[in-house]
Amino acid sequence: QVQLVESGGGLVQPGGSLRLSCFASGNIFSVVAMGWYRQAPGKQRELVASITNGGATNYADSVKGRFLISRHTAQNTMALQMNSLESEDTAVYYCNAQNRMHIDYWGQGTQVTVSS
Repeated sequence: QVQLVESGGGLVQPGGSLRLSCFASGNIFSVVAMGWYRQAPGKQRELVASITNGGATNYADSVKGRFLISRHTAQNTMALQMNSLESEDTAVYYCNAQNRMHIDYWGQGTQVTVSS
């Protein structure tokens, strides 16, 4: 089992920045990749960004150039730096971890609201 806890969500104005953090505990040695997903009201959950143990990253087209994912393995943390936020970025953001058996673990989610 892997436990994930997100922090850092909140209310920000358009054009502003937020930094989300995710702390992992439990059987973290089984994790091969981590990522951030988001779900807006009435929409399906979608991948925002992911990072493998080797450091390879992947971003949704809608956030490329604005968001940056990073991982600090020694500290069991992952972060998502979000810049130039838009109203369309409003959603609940979830931390995800996947193990070698392709089992997904999820955090409880943190709300990000972009509004003036």
